[in-house]
Amino acid sequence: MLSFKRKLAILNIENYYNRLVAGFSVWEILLPLLGVLIGTIAALTGIGGGIFIIPLLTLLYTFSPTNAAGISFIVIVFTALVATLNFSRQKRISYKTGLLLAPVTTSGGLLGVYMTTAMSANMIGMFFGFFTIIFVAVPMSINTNFPRIKISANIGRGKLETESSGMLFCSTNKVMLCLILSYLAGIASGLLGIGCSLLIVPILIFVADMPIHLATATSMFSMIFTSSSEALQHYFYFANQTNLQFALLLILGTTLGACIGVYASKKSSGKNLSLLFCAVLVIVGIIMILKYI
Repeated sequence: MLSFKRKLAILNIENYYNRLVAGFSVWEILLPLLGVLIGTIAALTGIGGGIFIIPLLTLLYTFSPTNAAGISFIVIVFTALVATLNFSRQKRISYKTGLLLAPVTTSGGLLGVYMTTAMSANMIGMFFGFFTIIFVAVPMSINTNFPRIKISANIGRGKLETESSGMLFCSTNKVMLCLILSYLAGIASGLLGIGCSLLIVPILIFVADMPIHLATATSMFSMIFTSSSEALQHYFYFANQTNLQFALLLILGTTLGACIGVYASKKSSGKNLSLLFCAVLVIVGIIMILKYI
């Protein structure tokens, strides 16, 4: 039989557990599990996860697009940090390119967050739906001719050798075009709460001729700066509307998923991932349009 002290210890643990769980609903407890899936897909495709977090919070948890964006920014910061640490071990980040784009996307993101103060929830939701289908899913599904990545013999140690033409922009015109498009991507990121990598990845692939595996990792690195500034500004404008409890629950899952996704992306086909990603974008976009029409 258990001693009195042993029974008391077990009882205290059970009481603490019951008090902890009592503060969360079943749907809230489900968030970390959904976060693992989101983090895995985010790291595989280099999109940060906002494209999935926004519909999740607005459709299943009845958050407004503005409130969901605040949670999304916070989650993306931690997801990008974890993914970047893992990508760096695989030697897949072009730091020079990421640091070049970070200030541009950050300034655009600040403008995008400010623009949310002048737009209604329905307008943001509708814009999000059409934006994902027309400007992201359709162009990427039409052109799947990505630059190839060279994988060295020592891939078992997680090191990838990439074509030098994909590391840096090969002309001044390409650099300027990337900067302009990245600024627009930052505005869209701040406005929609989706993370600028949704557009940065296609820009790096099609404008900078960067292999998709390198583009996703570099985008995650630059997103740390953009999402951090957007999260701070959004909290400044909408402090009372940011649910930190939901953000924490999602972070627990997305950070674990990011580790899984980084490892899996090394073994995945860029073309197949892109087509799958486009299909998901179309589905999410249609759902958002139907909700806010």
